[in-house]
Amino acid sequence: MRRPDAPPDSPAQVVGEDNRVLAANHLALAAGVRHGMRRGESEAICPNVVTVASDPAIEAVRFEPVAQTIEELIPSIELAAPGLVFAPVAGAIKYYGGEEALVGRIAKEIDLVTGPGFKIGLAAGPFAAQRAAELADPINIIEDDAVFLASLDVETLGSEELAATFRWLGVTTLGAVAELPRDAITTRFGPLGAQAHRLAHGEDRAPQNRQIPPDLDVEERFSPPLQNLEQAAFIARSMAHRLVAELHSYGVAPHRVEVTAEAADGTTRVRTWRNRDPFDEASLTERVRWQLRAWLDSARFNSGPGIRGGVIRLRIAPADVSDRGRQLGLAEDARSVAEAERAFIQTQAIVGIDAVMQASPKGGRTPGDRVAWYRWGDPRPDSAESGPWPGRVPNPSPALVPPEPPILEVEWDGGMPTRVRLGSRWVEVISWAGPWRDLGRWWEGIGPCDRYQLVTSAGAFLCEVRAGRAYLAGVYD
Repeated sequence: MRRPDAPPDSPAQVVGEDNRVLAANHLALAAGVRHGMRRGESEAICPNVVTVASDPAIEAVRFEPVAQTIEELIPSIELAAPGLVFAPVAGAIKYYGGEEALVGRIAKEIDLVTGPGFKIGLAAGPFAAQRAAELADPINIIEDDAVFLASLDVETLGSEELAATFRWLGVTTLGAVAELPRDAITTRFGPLGAQAHRLAHGEDRAPQNRQIPPDLDVEERFSPPLQNLEQAAFIARSMAHRLVAELHSYGVAPHRVEVTAEAADGTTRVRTWRNRDPFDEASLTERVRWQLRAWLDSARFNSGPGIRGGVIRLRIAPADVSDRGRQLGLAEDARSVAEAERAFIQTQAIVGIDAVMQASPKGGRTPGDRVAWYRWGDPRPDSAESGPWPGRVPNPSPALVPPEPPILEVEWDGGMPTRVRLGSRWVEVISWAGPWRDLGRWWEGIGPCDRYQLVTSAGAFLCEVRAGRAYLAGVYD
């Protein structure tokens, strides 16, 4: 899978939100870049590496041909993330005549789609297979999971804090972790330590013996067929909410989900997604949305079978459920939260997904600039809250900020505000603060201004003076 914004003839890497390397081409890998490295470390090792930010939605679309290629060789593959596929190979090994023959065939077919740069790891368990793939060049077949895992550094557990604590205790490898008593490590580190001990032994997670009713899948039918990606994203969130809420009533969450889409031409596409941790509503929504986009786009641009003519039926079925993480806090009201979320989803269905918004604080000079609005249910946008922000009015912020500041009549005496006109009467200024100078945005034709906080007997106001005129920029509660 190649990113179109990454140069094919130069070292390139993809970094995630945590600034760690998620993927790298063969030139970057040859220079010493490794998956999981911090961006600064990888750029120090390979100064000319081109860094691009991860975009899972686009990556899912571009990875779909690779997933289809593997699925033609091995049925029932499971996607963990765009670029990471798990496949059960017990039957395929017998069919293709051995492990090396199977892996060689897979490598040959993937090379036709992506070219060099892919990695394949073969092991008994998913955790060991993923670690083997990360160390592959480009193929790594593990004969004994326990021996292989024992040699790995504790950083492969995925928790920097836990790895640092293990090193402080003199435990540096997974083999050393596996030698510790499970009861002792669980007592010391809790669920995170128990999971680390299981992974060190090659156990991805403890088995779940609870009996869950088989009819907990959710399904929607569409007439006319669903073709719009925005609609698909909204439907994915709604169905994920219903599925997770229903499973939570049994105290469980799924590690695997099967997404089935039926096209208008009668064809059916099925894809299984897996996660080491149980899916929550947000992570499940992402996977379903990525998969729908991959199917719809591959059909639209004739890059694969995909879903032609739109989706007429969509189904999400849970599998491999777990009861991890369902201990509620003392003050947590899960029922009220679920009812509120259901009400928001229903409101979005009526008024549109762009009509229900939520706010988060961000950096800025004016009160209006210090709020970021985004659609309810979408991830919070990244915004810089810290910074000097010259000309920023100090807290507290106004309770009311008009979208278009109206003119405010203010009398001045020697540069000091004395009276403010409210309606048909004048009120005296009891106290004031300022001015805070804002140089404006000259490149947008917005000149400089001065802001004042005015306190009167009728209330407190934020006043903005621009080009000799005063405007009401905010009202304090």
